[in-house]
Amino acid sequence: MKLERLLAIVVLLINRGRVQAKDLADMFEVSIRTIYRDIDTLGQAGIPVVTYQGASGGIGLAEGYRLDRNVLTDKDLASIVTALRSVSTSHANAARELLVEKLSSIVPESKNDDFQANTNRFIVDYSTWTHPEALKIKLELIEQGMDQLRPVTFTYCSAEGIHTHRTADPHTIVLKKHSWYLYAFCHERNQFRMFKLVRMQDVTLANEHFERKVINPQDRPWQQEWSRPDNQARLTLKFHARVRHIAEEWFGIENVMPDGTGYYISEVAFPEDGWLYGFILGFGADVEVLEPQHIRDEICRIAEQIVQNYIPPTQT
Repeated sequence: MKLERLLAIVVLLINRGRVQAKDLADMFEVSIRTIYRDIDTLGQAGIPVVTYQGASGGIGLAEGYRLDRNVLTDKDLASIVTALRSVSTSHANAARELLVEKLSSIVPESKNDDFQANTNRFIVDYSTWTHPEALKIKLELIEQGMDQLRPVTFTYCSAEGIHTHRTADPHTIVLKKHSWYLYAFCHERNQFRMFKLVRMQDVTLANEHFERKVINPQDRPWQQEWSRPDNQARLTLKFHARVRHIAEEWFGIENVMPDGTGYYISEVAFPEDGWLYGFILGFGADVEVLEPQHIRDEICRIAEQIVQNYIPPTQT
């Protein structure tokens, strides 16, 4: 365990520059004294650890220090191969497949059986049940646009059925709740937007080039936009007991509370749009919107329209 902690500390210092001893102690659930003993051990092993004083101080490494590539263990390689194969289930890529082959070839033949077992222990299949080719073509075009810094043009159909022509600079492909999205700078809106790939039609690459803007995907800026307080509608939902497990999967077991009458109450927040109405209607008669009143009224209106669709003409 100590060896793994020492290696993890070195990797953190390489990636983050400077880290406070207290932060390292909290991360590895050890005392600050143990962290300083680890730092001494690293120094004795020839790793150039530097302690910086002052308000902006901390623990770091001498500038330019890098780990030798042989520091990767067989388990590390298996984890990388598993991740690459998972991505390839929906987006096959020759370069990625070649990388899997390269990584696999590093493992000694005597350990190959264990390595293959480790790579097959955890499988994430991102592929769709239907129309996988259409998604593959879009992903390939978007990735090509990223590589060549070329905008993508497409027709976008919103959840309300409105079609608009868009040109956007592709920055990040996002898999969110079983759906693929493009996070791109939209020329028409002059800001970053999320585009659902299944709603993008006639995707092509533009001839001009764009300059990539600085974003940090690790901060998940698309999530921050979605969660803006002014973009949220707060709802109180009442669920029948037979769909309790579904509500718990969506909102968390701690947010699905019994009301004493055999039903369950959840207070949630979502952006109000066509997706929200469809989401609520997806529960059928097993959910009731208690608040707010205007969403309750809209769900009632849509439900009445659905009923009209199924009434034979002779009975209208």
